[in-house]
Amino acid sequence: MARNLLRTALRTCMRGGLLLSAVTFLAHGAKAQDGGTDAQVARGRYLAIAGDCLACHTAPGGKPFAGGLDLKTPFGIITASNITSDRETGIGSWTQQQFERAVRHGRSPDRYLYPAMPYTAYAKVTDADIADLWAYIRTIPAVSNRVVTNRLPFPYNIRMLMIGWNMLFFDRTPFTPDASRSAQVNRGAYLVEGLEHCGTCHTTKNAFGGDTRATYQGTSLQGWYAPDLSNNTHTGLGGWSADDIVTYLRAGTNRHTAASGPMMETIENSTQHLTDADLQAIAAYFKSLPQRTVAVPAPLPASNRQMVAGAREFIVQCSACHVSNGAGIANMIPTLQNNPAVNAPNPDSLINIVLRGTDGPVTAANPTGAAMPSFGWKLHDDQIANILTYIRNSMGNAAPAVLAGDVARARKAIDAQQVVWH
Repeated sequence: MARNLLRTALRTCMRGGLLLSAVTFLAHGAKAQDGGTDAQVARGRYLAIAGDCLACHTAPGGKPFAGGLDLKTPFGIITASNITSDRETGIGSWTQQQFERAVRHGRSPDRYLYPAMPYTAYAKVTDADIADLWAYIRTIPAVSNRVVTNRLPFPYNIRMLMIGWNMLFFDRTPFTPDASRSAQVNRGAYLVEGLEHCGTCHTTKNAFGGDTRATYQGTSLQGWYAPDLSNNTHTGLGGWSADDIVTYLRAGTNRHTAASGPMMETIENSTQHLTDADLQAIAAYFKSLPQRTVAVPAPLPASNRQMVAGAREFIVQCSACHVSNGAGIANMIPTLQNNPAVNAPNPDSLINIVLRGTDGPVTAANPTGAAMPSFGWKLHDDQIANILTYIRNSMGNAAPAVLAGDVARARKAIDAQQVVWH
């Protein structure tokens, strides 16, 4: 146990150092360039944080905004571009109009962009915010890093296909405040639908990668499951208060859960740095969404084979931290009781966390988050499947069983990623 605690502390310090470097870069950008003011740069810097530009345009170990990060999509890999001010390999030769066209319309000076760059959401960003964002982007130091962004297989590598995709799935409607809503809710809608582009990850996609009508109702993403953000109590945010949402986005934990996977990076790089007013606006917007009812399955009986085996394994493997009844420790170790993330129709995130383990979120409000160790080396696929099936059908939860084959597929995908990384 002491070794695990030391390993957790070292990981936290290392990642905290990397985050500090990134945040320091964002917080101490260069002076305004010709045509921009220092006030514009400061506002633009905040907008870049809200848009989480750093996360996608920075490769592990790379220079900020110099690109090179591989984004896995159902159609293949797209590598994020260099958006520093380098004139040869970045966007240093662009004009503000070209920048605006890329960010809001998905068209760079020489190519159509893929919606992995969320221009479908950024279309709602106002002219004033685009101008401020451009003023900041222009201050980013030049980094020479030529990136091959399009590694998609045929026919998806034909960018002209985006003309048809945009006609079918790209809503260019600018953001318009709703007069029937408060200024706070409208501000939250502007952030969520635009800069924070929450729907890009949390809305189910169709076969062509376009958004369906199931807005914010959760979807699979890079081997994880981006959870349901709708107002239902079984799989969504129906049981969360506005304060719960604010606390989660600021600290990475709250009384219900702790962030992991891509969402942990979003909180560390973006939402923890937003103002209290903007976090409260985001929470107000989500709580203003219509109530949604979902069909709740009947939990598996305690006599079920997987339930019996999973209950036994849970006590041995999990109860030391999560407690025998799954209550966890508030704001530190997530409760498993009546947990919407546990009830998700897709168990990918749960399988990932058990196989990989997860560091605790590193935020100013929660600098020493608790980590969960990896169990992939220790438990067989059927053991993990049984434990997760037990958790998903006890403690007030009800969700489909997890099969050993589900765990095996996730394990194979993780092993393949590790081969690429090393």
